[in-house]
Amino acid sequence: MNHCQTIYETSKQMERVNAAGVRWQRFFIALVPPQVIQSEANAVRQVFADRFNSRKAFNSPPHVTLQPPFRWPLAEIDRLLQAVAVFADEQPPFSLQLQGFGAFPPRVIYIDVVKTPALERLQADLSNYLTEQLSIQEKDPNRPFRPHMTVAFRDLTRSAFRQAWPEFEQRPYQAEFTVDKLTLLIHNQQWVTHSEYPCGRAKAASGPS
Repeated sequence: MNHCQTIYETSKQMERVNAAGVRWQRFFIALVPPQVIQSEANAVRQVFADRFNSRKAFNSPPHVTLQPPFRWPLAEIDRLLQAVAVFADEQPPFSLQLQGFGAFPPRVIYIDVVKTPALERLQADLSNYLTEQLSIQEKDPNRPFRPHMTVAFRDLTRSAFRQAWPEFEQRPYQAEFTVDKLTLLIHNQQWVTHSEYPCGRAKAASGPS
């Protein structure tokens, strides 16, 4: 059994059943950076855990959300996986830049993501595709896309935010990575990777496996 299968089978213990007996699971789609950037982001998260007692950000790997969490029936899981794979296969890789820190006062602090036309196009195309192909819609479709990589949220108190933000507002950070895959995450007590989908040109460039 591979890693994704293990996660999926374990997650079935956490599934929800509605009144009609349909089992549902929560997913979201994101860009997950290479391990070196994940380690850097997690080091910042650890600062918030140690100094401000804020640990909720560790409930998911460092990521940039493209499609916010949605519920999907487990009986139709193959349809979801196939749709994400088809979409990813049509996407060209591009470079993503992380620069400095930003905030959603009064609780959220994040690594800022440079919003390029390529990133905006990917997010908009994915949102439209999921709506058209799978009837997945955002709860607030009018909310603007603000790409970010969260390092502190929810359990960061207002007083801790007021203490931390002046420091992180001025703190430098810069990184860059190639977006060459989409990641589907599943909720299993915390958010974990379910499966990854290489972008079409990235897959072609890597050659046959």
